[in-house]
Amino acid sequence: MRFFPSASRQRLAAAAAAGALALGAMSIPSAQFSLAADDLKDQQKKVQKKLDGAAADLEHSSAAARKALAKAESARADLDRAKGRLSRVRVRLDHARTRDERMAEKLAKAEDRLEQARVDLAEGQAALAAQHQVVRDRVADSYMQGSPELATITSFLNSRSTEDLTRQQAATGAIMSRETGMYDDLEAAELLLQTRETEVQTAKQDVASDRRKAAQHLEKIRRLTAQAVAVRDEVRELATTRAEVRRKAFAVKMKDQKALNRLKRQEARIKQRILAAARASRGSSVSAQPSGFLQRPVAGPVTSSFGYRTHPIYKYWGMHDGTDFGVACREPLRASGTGTVIAKYYSEVYGNRLYLSLGRVNGKSLTVVYNHAYGYRYDVGDRVARGAVVGTVGSTGWSTGCHLHFTVLVAGKAVDPMNWL
Repeated sequence: MRFFPSASRQRLAAAAAAGALALGAMSIPSAQFSLAADDLKDQQKKVQKKLDGAAADLEHSSAAARKALAKAESARADLDRAKGRLSRVRVRLDHARTRDERMAEKLAKAEDRLEQARVDLAEGQAALAAQHQVVRDRVADSYMQGSPELATITSFLNSRSTEDLTRQQAATGAIMSRETGMYDDLEAAELLLQTRETEVQTAKQDVASDRRKAAQHLEKIRRLTAQAVAVRDEVRELATTRAEVRRKAFAVKMKDQKALNRLKRQEARIKQRILAAARASRGSSVSAQPSGFLQRPVAGPVTSSFGYRTHPIYKYWGMHDGTDFGVACREPLRASGTGTVIAKYYSEVYGNRLYLSLGRVNGKSLTVVYNHAYGYRYDVGDRVARGAVVGTVGSTGWSTGCHLHFTVLVAGKAVDPMNWL
């Protein structure tokens, strides 16, 4: 059986456990032990030296402890999931805000282009108006001075020589070329104005589109922000719930510890009775090889061996003081040897227990202990023959299913049962 440490060590272990997790996961890394694989006794000595001052493992856990652990694990999982959701929402919100900044920059540039297009349009309108004025002035001058074509005919009729005709034609050509250029400039101004009007319209459409997209994205940011706030509040609530669940789990663990302390005192009293009985029968002793001396108590397979292991609930590293056999409920439990029932009682830890004293073997008392039974057929003081059915398999006490926890005590100290079977 694995016990919690003594009073001074209990306070140290409780303080350390309360400072870590409420379930007190005080595990010691196996790498620190440097265990030798060839000698179990040497292994145990080294491990025990490393464990000096630390809390030892529980062998089993009460149903309340398992329930509290399940709630604590569920609360931790819920909190972890909520934290994950909050992290993901925050990432999405950050991305949305970054995109919002880019969209704002794009909208500002579109508005700048629209403003510049409007300025260019105004300049084009002014240039076109000026060109219109030039044309109007030239048309007026033409009416006042007459048609250039008529002037050309007149100059031809009035010319005195070929040289005069050439000079007059050149002057007339220059005037007509200037008028042609004036109309070309007017046409170009009109075309440029159309282009700038198109640019203004396109810029307006771009700005309107960017503003719609920005408004839609802003709504997305608002939704993500609200979601982040809601998940953050959920995380806070779950953190509070988890703290309360851990507190209750720790209280259950302390209750288990008290039960184990009571069991330890009870087992100490039984051990004294075993040693006293051994002293009283000092004259009679059997010499035998341990291997095969005891009959196997059940036919089921070994599900948990004797030795050090990590407890599945509390995660402590400690000694498992017996061998667990996986057996169906109500299967018979058989006496491993002929002996006398010296103790029979119910333990909240081990359920229905029975101590069967087999006398002295190789000068030391030999006792076998049956645990978690559904019930027993013998009472204290009864003589039991080897192979007789002493009771039936059960799942009483701190047990998760029907099985036999079988312990062998030599001089009141637990040893590996498999060395005797």
